[in-house]
Amino acid sequence: MKQTQRFLTAEWRDLAMVNFEIDPQLLRQRVPPGTELDTWNGRTFISIVGFRFLRTQVLGMTIPWHRNFEEVNLRFYVRRLSPEGKRRGVVFIKELVPRVAIAWVARCMYNENYIALPMRHETTLPLPDQSGTGSVAYEWQFGSRWNRLVLSVQGMASVPAEDSEEAFITEHYWGYVRQRDGASLEYQVEHPRWKVWRTDHVEFDCTVAELYGSEFVPYLQGPPSSAFVAEGSAIVVHKGVRL
Repeated sequence: MKQTQRFLTAEWRDLAMVNFEIDPQLLRQRVPPGTELDTWNGRTFISIVGFRFLRTQVLGMTIPWHRNFEEVNLRFYVRRLSPEGKRRGVVFIKELVPRVAIAWVARCMYNENYIALPMRHETTLPLPDQSGTGSVAYEWQFGSRWNRLVLSVQGMASVPAEDSEEAFITEHYWGYVRQRDGASLEYQVEHPRWKVWRTDHVEFDCTVAELYGSEFVPYLQGPPSSAFVAEGSAIVVHKGVRL
């Protein structure tokens, strides 16, 4: 397979991933053409993911004051059968970043549903190869209220088993976006397998109905199926291709 041009390079670090089982019927109208919902053991998931963008470059260029920032997104999982085989990908319902220019570029270039909000974070994670305790917290201001996602961890990070829920969540290496004319855009995301810490405490305090829609309230305000923190790595996002 011939790879497309690199669009973005960065590091994604300290990924707080909280995963909820959901009725697949609520997602079907959001599935981009040419893809289908991806499931794990017959179960369909949405995930709240908070992480840090570091050392970001777009088309090889560094944009001042837009190199390091937070992102929080709500996403679900799809797959597509390509001539090279099955591609497992992610569809974003909404993505939050603290910079207006980042949100504008993502909307214009990919038609991704980015919005800019005040954001902040705090991380005290142990080194991935050392046992310890720590936490990661991401916060965003929506209206007059600060929302928050906090995960506490203990022990040592490890690469999840290939058939685990953690591997299913982290190992989707494609992105899919419905375009304004109804077509789909496909782009590849390169990164190695990540080590993860299992969490022993999750706090997700969010105005779900106002930010994401009332249909997600019964799922996002219930107990998660799983939660963990991934160490992250350098990543490459390739230029999108229309299907």
